[in-house]
Amino acid sequence: MKKVLILVNHDVVIYNFRRELVERLLQEGYEVYISSPYGERIDDLVAMGCKYVEASIERHGTNVFKELKLISYYKRIMRDIRPDVVLSYTIKPNIYGGMACKSLNIPYIANITGLGTAVENAGIMQKITITLYKIAFKKINCLFFQNSENMQFFIDNNIVVDRHRLIPGSGVNLEHFQVLDYPSEDTIEFVFISRIMKEKGVDQYLEAAEYIRHKYPNTRFHVCGFCEEAYEDKLSLLQAQGIIYYHGMLRDIRDILKKIHCTIHPTYYPEGMSNVLLESAACGRPIITTDRSGCREIVDEGINGFIIEQRNSKELIESIEKILQLDYQTKKNMGLAGRIKVEKEFDRQLVNSAYLDEIMKIKKWT
Repeated sequence: MKKVLILVNHDVVIYNFRRELVERLLQEGYEVYISSPYGERIDDLVAMGCKYVEASIERHGTNVFKELKLISYYKRIMRDIRPDVVLSYTIKPNIYGGMACKSLNIPYIANITGLGTAVENAGIMQKITITLYKIAFKKINCLFFQNSENMQFFIDNNIVVDRHRLIPGSGVNLEHFQVLDYPSEDTIEFVFISRIMKEKGVDQYLEAAEYIRHKYPNTRFHVCGFCEEAYEDKLSLLQAQGIIYYHGMLRDIRDILKKIHCTIHPTYYPEGMSNVLLESAACGRPIITTDRSGCREIVDEGINGFIIEQRNSKELIESIEKILQLDYQTKKNMGLAGRIKVEKEFDRQLVNSAYLDEIMKIKKWT
């Protein structure tokens, strides 16, 4: 039986955004191994038929000895499993998984899910990471990109330019995320769904929420996600003041989208392609986001949402007011326009087909 090993840094990365690919691989008769730190979604993946290998990854750590230990771990599990192909996502699995595959001569496909702050901003960390990518990807079979700006960065830095392929992010499961009924307008409700950290634009969102709530009392602002940075006290205070409703991490964002009129994603983080925008658009919700790669591709300005300048609370407030000034049917139609756009451009089946296509090429070579 052919074996596929998938390397990720978090169980949600695989379950929420690659589950359909895993299902396809299992249907095609592959044995699928998942290497990830343990999380609640691992049990769901095992129930699907995957085999689990526990990994220890510090997503933001820079301790050299721990990084070397990660390479050693990847080599060990690859020798044990002897996969026919390895798939990886996010920076550390990509780099250290790539190094392990290179040394063991195992076919390898990686996905650039965003550059990350250290790579996007010029400096010593960018230079180090570029060097590591060049080493890790020397023998790579295919390198997937979620947006053209990230791909251009790799071209400009001469990183395996002959094996690049652009896909529409992680795509969106159009059957799972179906159009939800547009809610009544007793209150107008907005949501921020993300890891809660500065670069995701949470400060701009909270500032806009405070301003709009005082000016338009029939508005509501929701925050969903886990705090990756120290925002707990600020969120608790704003909730006590009635500015926001904080829900923590949600297993299924459709539960909140049912009551939402517009999703706001004011990020300036180096995104691959924003899954929360794809899922919101698929559910028929207008969106407000920033003019940056991985976000602007999902919005046709004024058709299914609005694009604002990064870190600009004033523009965000103005765009929220534009939504508030639209009549019910126009808002609903904006959401439906978003659904049509993701059906045409971001169906997850396009992504799955690209992966199976590249895996079939490897089978022909080996």
